[in-house]
Amino acid sequence: MKAGAEMKIAGKTTCVFVLLTITMATRALGDTTVSATVGNSSVLTCAPTSNIIMIIWKITPKVGGSCTMGYRADQNKTERTNCSDSINWKFRPDQDPALEIQQVGIAHEGIYTCEVATRDENFHETYHLTVLVQPRLSLHCDAQGNPVCEAVAGKPAARISWVPEGNSSSREEGHGNGTVTVLSKFSAHSTNGTDTTCIASHPAGDQSTSIACYPSRKEMDVVALHSTGRATWKGRSIHKFMAHKDITGVITQICAL
Repeated sequence: MKAGAEMKIAGKTTCVFVLLTITMATRALGDTTVSATVGNSSVLTCAPTSNIIMIIWKITPKVGGSCTMGYRADQNKTERTNCSDSINWKFRPDQDPALEIQQVGIAHEGIYTCEVATRDENFHETYHLTVLVQPRLSLHCDAQGNPVCEAVAGKPAARISWVPEGNSSSREEGHGNGTVTVLSKFSAHSTNGTDTTCIASHPAGDQSTSIACYPSRKEMDVVALHSTGRATWKGRSIHKFMAHKDITGVITQICAL
């Protein structure tokens, strides 16, 4: 049956649009790995932009069913199958066959192939889309007065480093959606209440934050809390701080803010 051929269904004449697959030999334009950050838009181009007869975008996500978008110049008509509203043509397909993904999500990760038939020859171009998730960065002092940094739910896992350099221990926790949380504890005991900076390196962008941690309860004999609410430690005035107490009201830790 030809595309656009008429069919009679229950006595009515209906025009059926058939999305044809390009079966002629095609020339590969590229096989490219690209990345996009969650929440951003991503545009995948597909040459050429003139003398187009037919375009087909074939999308195979890592998870879930496939999606197909097509355009036929002879009918000036588009067709889509199983594609979400976030995937669409960037412009008019007869002028530019580029594909746009709006509000990129983890579910968009996969293989995107554009097949184009022109009056002269056929082309195909393939993209392997990797979705990046920037982790949420947090930093606090633990009960022993050590800085603890967390890069939560990043994809891929963030790499944590410290300034100043010192001993640290890290562990990772994977999540069902492919993201990873990294926890790093800075265990050097010579920070002396000075700022310690956690740096999370990630393909979606680097982040950093700093904190000054003060001694644990075992060292509280060197901390003085005055009736005015002022605190001093080893003769140094602590202007902004948070005192952590246990259930009995005993201060167990002081953190600078």
